[in-house]
Amino acid sequence: MARLAYLGTPEAAVAPLRALVAAGHDVMLCITRPDRRRGRGSGVTSSPVKVAATELGIPVSHAMEDVVAADVELAIVVAYGRIIPTSVLDRVPMLNLHFSLLPRWRGAAPVERAILAGDHETGVCVMKVEEGLDTGAVYARRVIALDNEVELTALREQLVGVGCELLVEVLADGVDGLPVPEEQHGAPTTAAKLGPEDLHLDWDASAAQVHRIVRLGRAWTTYQGKRLRVLKVEEQVDVDRGDPPGTLRGASVSTGQGSVLLLEVQPESRKPMSATEWLRGVHPRESEHLGSD
Repeated sequence: MARLAYLGTPEAAVAPLRALVAAGHDVMLCITRPDRRRGRGSGVTSSPVKVAATELGIPVSHAMEDVVAADVELAIVVAYGRIIPTSVLDRVPMLNLHFSLLPRWRGAAPVERAILAGDHETGVCVMKVEEGLDTGAVYARRVIALDNEVELTALREQLVGVGCELLVEVLADGVDGLPVPEEQHGAPTTAAKLGPEDLHLDWDASAAQVHRIVRLGRAWTTYQGKRLRVLKVEEQVDVDRGDPPGTLRGASVSTGQGSVLLLEVQPESRKPMSATEWLRGVHPRESEHLGSD
């Protein structure tokens, strides 16, 4: 088994850490983001990886450079969120568990971008960390089908599970038994981090594209000048009434190609609710529009 350091931050990085420990590897140090102040009080919030490492009895540091002095054979990087400088990589070899089929979707939001692009498959890669953004040679990959209904949370959970298995498999014979990595082949695409405007529903787009954005979990539009989160919809590709995009007829909304049926929404400063409940409360006028403030 290997002497490892672990670099990660969010919830998605917790399961791989636990899997490495369960497989018998000696995780000697975890590097994660510093604690953050919680609200206006004096309390702080630790990253999910720090919480898990503390439970496992693993020392934690917020300084990336500490990995150099940790006497480890290898460092594992999972959703760490920071660029690792060459001065560290030259002294500590690192592997990254990345949630896409490289070179497709290099960058911060590979799972989200795969959904938005309507990809039919995705997967995970274990790759060598080098100075470029997700450009390193790949030790192993696993492919999974991506259907047009799966939501971001469920897909990420599936990828994390597959990634845990793959990471343990790659390290089964220790550092000396790592497979020979293969250079990436194919046209690279970049998975830029999403901002609020990426989640703003454009009703001129197709019903399929609107559905993809909603599957990310934070889609929004406006109604009567207030923000309305759209949590769940159903595509109505064959429903086209000739209405302008964004026209609301009952729970059905026209798009640039087809319509979507609203199933669950969250009005501003309210809890999530069914679209039926929301419509009973707002009493929309005939042919009123979403997103037309």
